[in-house]
Amino acid sequence: MNAQTFPAGAPCWIDLMTSNMSRSQEFYTALFGWTYETGDEEKYGGYVMAFKDGKSVAGLMQSQEDSGYPDVWSTYLRVDDIAASADAARNAGGIVHLEPMDVPEQGKMAMLGDPSGASIGLWEFGGHTGFQSHEEPGAAAWHELHSKNYPAAVGFYRDVFGLQTSVMSDTPEFRYTNLVQDSRELAGIMDASAWLPEDAPSNWQVYFQTEDVDAAIAKALTLGATIINEAEDSPYGRVAGLTDCTGAMFKLVQPPA
Repeated sequence: MNAQTFPAGAPCWIDLMTSNMSRSQEFYTALFGWTYETGDEEKYGGYVMAFKDGKSVAGLMQSQEDSGYPDVWSTYLRVDDIAASADAARNAGGIVHLEPMDVPEQGKMAMLGDPSGASIGLWEFGGHTGFQSHEEPGAAAWHELHSKNYPAAVGFYRDVFGLQTSVMSDTPEFRYTNLVQDSRELAGIMDASAWLPEDAPSNWQVYFQTEDVDAAIAKALTLGATIINEAEDSPYGRVAGLTDCTGAMFKLVQPPA
């Protein structure tokens, strides 16, 4: 995997902030067959790498007991110059929650808040160059922003990351834009202003690919998951939304046959 696989502005990594590392690991092992390696405590604070069939798919990090934040999956976009991208985000109405920082031998990271209130990570490649498995069973397959300020969000990701946009639908019932580079769809932005609860912020959602959504839901429920969106067919496959055993939201997608 390299910069050609992940053009600038493309989702290149995900990680889970969890209040219960052991439960989360057990959940995703049972659901997707993940295995794990824990990084050096001094260098990486116990950051855990998750693998599917020997290929890296995600990271997991233990949250602080008094953090006050819910468990959550985060998406990271690849950037060439993380300091310049953070400055561009500020100038476009974003907030830098975590200033660019070095991750020893791996790269550089930062966390932003976009103008619609959603958190998004930035990653500048070093030794770690993103997913080794993507759009495969047991790995992330799609990344989607549910935004309460759809016009501002579309403009922000287009301008800050130099991406093209392609409007998939523009009706009062369903507004959706894809972020695109050279006709390749990288991620989606959905107008969620009509249905996200007042106390729920705009947020990025991760879709994990599975060969059988209904079987995966049945398995997840035995592991402590909760269904948020029942499985339904779409032009892009069969999809469903859940929370995992500690409350982190995620989606499942079964590609069309």
